[in-house]
Amino acid sequence: MTEATPSGRPPTGVPTCYRHPDRETYIACQRCGRSICPDCMRDAAVGFQCPQCVAEGAKSTRSGRTAYGGTRSGNPALTSMVLMGLNALVWVAINVTGGNGSRLLDAFALTPNGRCQAPDGSYYPGITTEAVCRTGGAALDWIPGVDDGAYWQLITSAFTHVEVWHIGFNMLALWFLGPQLEAVLGRSRFLALYLGSALTASATVYWFSDMAAGTRGASGAIFGLMGALLVIAYKVRGDVRGILMWLGLNVVITFTFPGISWQGHLGGLLGGLVIGAILVYAPRERRTLVQTVGVSAVVLLTVLAIVLRSATL
Repeated sequence: MTEATPSGRPPTGVPTCYRHPDRETYIACQRCGRSICPDCMRDAAVGFQCPQCVAEGAKSTRSGRTAYGGTRSGNPALTSMVLMGLNALVWVAINVTGGNGSRLLDAFALTPNGRCQAPDGSYYPGITTEAVCRTGGAALDWIPGVDDGAYWQLITSAFTHVEVWHIGFNMLALWFLGPQLEAVLGRSRFLALYLGSALTASATVYWFSDMAAGTRGASGAIFGLMGALLVIAYKVRGDVRGILMWLGLNVVITFTFPGISWQGHLGGLLGGLVIGAILVYAPRERRTLVQTVGVSAVVLLTVLAIVLRSATL
């Protein structure tokens, strides 16, 4: 039995219901975290919410807003379908123009430094500047990299695939993750998460991968979606074991099979965790402002890291 103070209230330090201060409770609202007693508990999709959060949620639903401030999508799968279509379009264009020998692949894949290419498609690893490459004659061709000014590769590489299994696996993951996240975040926030994760993945590749290696694929952005989904599940106190298991399996695959960019996967995951936390934990009173400033800061810091890397090469 709980010992009461002379005033009839529970002892100091014992959590009490925010609406009934004389009632001890160890139940918290899933949205705001305030303590609530059994009389104030309201069933929610996950756990319980306080009456105030239920009322605010009803207002958000009526106003067409998601739980995290975004505009509710009429078709939450639409953005993912557009992204899948863009990936498929680039994949077809690359394969009909030569596959691994396509000039589109050279232009779109992320290469930190340019490469000097011979007529047979091989590269000269000792040649790292266009000027030196050109001294070898017209038979040699210089393929520019990010350090040479091909900064578009930081984004286009996230839409670039050659092997059918590669694009198939990434698009399947996007199809499972994308609509869920767009339904929770809204279209613009979901797109910011996807592209922001792709950029942080590319920046990590730019810093830590082989200077002459070409990196391609949407895996960095996909890892970002997994990171954001993990943040959301933790925020609502959902069961994160399934997400962690799936994430762990992908980490094992990343370090088990050769030719997979751990740099891109790590950078995308970290970007998704940070951007997801900004979107989900932004205070309700200034949510849109905090989200905009926070995501913009992540993008700005990533761009600064890219510029710094170029300056050191």
